[in-house]
Amino acid sequence: MMEESVRFEREGHIGLITLNRPDELNALNYDALERLGNLIEQVRLDAKEIRVVIVKAEGRAFSAGADLKERRTLAEQQVRRNVRKIRDVFTALERLPQPTIAMINGFAFGGGFELALACDFRYAVADAKMGLTEVSLGIIPGAGGTQRLSRLIGVSKAKELILTARRIQAQEAYQIGFVNAVAKDTEELRELAMGLADEILANAPLAVYQAKSAIDRGSSVDLQTGLDIETMCYEVIIPTTDRLEALEAFREKRKPVFKGE
Repeated sequence: MMEESVRFEREGHIGLITLNRPDELNALNYDALERLGNLIEQVRLDAKEIRVVIVKAEGRAFSAGADLKERRTLAEQQVRRNVRKIRDVFTALERLPQPTIAMINGFAFGGGFELALACDFRYAVADAKMGLTEVSLGIIPGAGGTQRLSRLIGVSKAKELILTARRIQAQEAYQIGFVNAVAKDTEELRELAMGLADEILANAPLAVYQAKSAIDRGSSVDLQTGLDIETMCYEVIIPTTDRLEALEAFREKRKPVFKGE
């Protein structure tokens, strides 16, 4: 039986999405993109049970980006289809209500870099190498890289990395604000990701989702509009059972038991 190009598992309330083409450095062909997109939709629909999502990869690479072996066989219209697909899949990942964590265990170039960029948090091993290398291949980042990176680290620094096709190591990625922390090895990488997931899981899931939504939707608008968005997100939380449970737990001096309701 052929191995799935992208695998999904659950550990409690954590959903683990694993890129599973290690012999191809987890390059993203059309099959992998379709599989990833379908899994993201399943995760979105199961937000009550799956409350944090971790994106990781098998082998020595997170993802080398688009599958150039496949790309060489495609007609122009098929190339356009693939570019639309990867952009749409990464946008769906970015828009998940659940917090998402990328575990960068090795190379993350082009689309692999953009996949991590679509997540809320990024951790990388110390020897990971990453970058948006598309202009060296005669193209540009097409899965959100030109937009998300500039919003994350600033326009000038994003231009520097994209226009030079520079490959950077994890420590520099940390210094410029692309990754949240650097792990010494893959074991510590998992500990960092799972530790953050556990911290998030200790809180009311619907409140976490609305807080993420308020930040994401408010970050590209003026302050007053952002405050209005925050108010709307807060309104969603007021009638929830979890909010009342938190108040009761405070009164009883115990930890609240949140159900995502």
